[in-house]
Amino acid sequence: MFLTITTTGTPERPATDLGFLLHKHPDNAQSFTTSHGVAHVFYPEADAERCTAALLLEVDAVALARRGKGKGRGGAPDAALAQYVNDRPYAASSLLAVALGNVFSSAMRGVCKARPEAPARTRPLRIEVPALPARGGPDLVRHLFEPLGWTVTAEPVALDAEFPEWGASRYVGLVLESEALTLSEALRHLYVLLPVLDDTKHYWVSAEEVDKLLRAGEGWLPGHPEQKLITSRYLSRRWSLTRQAMERLELVRLAEADDSEVEEIDNAVEEIDNAVGEETETEEKPTPLAVQRREAILDGLRRAGAARVLDLGCGQGQLVQAMLKDPSFTGIVGVDVSMRALTVASRRLKLDRMGERQAARVTLLQGSLAYTDKRLKGYDAAVLSEVIEHLDLPRLPALEYAVFGAARPRTVLVTTPNVEYNVRWETLPAGHVRHGDHRFEWTRAEFRAWAHRVAGLHGYDVEFTPVGPDDPEVGPPTQMATFTFSAKEARAA
Repeated sequence: MFLTITTTGTPERPATDLGFLLHKHPDNAQSFTTSHGVAHVFYPEADAERCTAALLLEVDAVALARRGKGKGRGGAPDAALAQYVNDRPYAASSLLAVALGNVFSSAMRGVCKARPEAPARTRPLRIEVPALPARGGPDLVRHLFEPLGWTVTAEPVALDAEFPEWGASRYVGLVLESEALTLSEALRHLYVLLPVLDDTKHYWVSAEEVDKLLRAGEGWLPGHPEQKLITSRYLSRRWSLTRQAMERLELVRLAEADDSEVEEIDNAVEEIDNAVGEETETEEKPTPLAVQRREAILDGLRRAGAARVLDLGCGQGQLVQAMLKDPSFTGIVGVDVSMRALTVASRRLKLDRMGERQAARVTLLQGSLAYTDKRLKGYDAAVLSEVIEHLDLPRLPALEYAVFGAARPRTVLVTTPNVEYNVRWETLPAGHVRHGDHRFEWTRAEFRAWAHRVAGLHGYDVEFTPVGPDDPEVGPPTQMATFTFSAKEARAA
């Protein structure tokens, strides 16, 4: 991993002041041991007019694999091929953020004993990161950095320069430029936003991460328009930690607006909460759509009398976790093409700490739904929850055959967004799909036409169920189809 910080100067304020701020002399190349490799700091150029400091992190791939290897019953999914073939030694991630915090800790805090006045000065800064994972693409990179005063250049990196038709990878070459920020602010932006863009961390996220986030985000995170996304991703989408951080950030915002101390606002909020506690406890909060969707799926599986169930495209394992709470589901298999998603699912389910009887009920498998798979045959039911819309339409027939033609469970439940309902989402711009990875979103008529065609082709009957509030004009936010073997097909079987 590689990152450079460049500044320019004048004879009165030479660019080589960067060495004082970073506490690293431009004439020396220095190395620092980190928990996952060695960080090198050196200066490719250093004179009064222009100075560049480079941070090169050499990751010990063997140590990284050993530290991340799954332990316990069955092993975690990241103990498979992903630990040997991955981008961690090359792409900016939480590994690089941790190295920044360790190597440039004084600069990040804005401390410089040799030049006490220097850290508070803004200066021309240019930061380059040649390979940055950006889950959300160049647009998200700009949405994160531009509100902080950066001019952003985020060039997508091609999957293969020799095959441009393959398109862009999820990596960008990043250049940030500003003349209105201090070095401390710049480093704290990078420390938080590099792992946010990568959307993963190489270590377990605990409650201490909330304090780290608030320290690094002081002065800029409370007012950032993408505060919620930053907080959620930085804390690895752990809901309890995210809520705790959001509450503390709101206190900071209120204190700044009222020109008060955070403690004063905190005490006032606590008094209000105590005064209206009984009233707020009785308020009914709306049930999230994701929860309504899971409940509808579970009801459908119970009505079908399914005991052995496939969750195809299980993602991070929320539905698998819900099924484990019901003893009527005796065999649960989560399948996903993403090793990273299966790793998160394994952690969510606590497979390494699960009792033997419970662990015997669940299996996580890596597999693509575009291909037939003998492992998926013989199950009572299969679920495709919010999956089909992530496939390119030309690949949909392959999934249809793999599930309905080859695996052939007795019951198949399919949920997908209803595009007609999108006009009811106030925060969704007109013409946009609900998720950046959705290849399509169907109307109710389009979904029904597809479902009837698939059912007729493979010998199923199909019924439709609304999920969420059923708007009289635009229908429900989610539409669900339940496919069951037709009576004729069942007799033949």
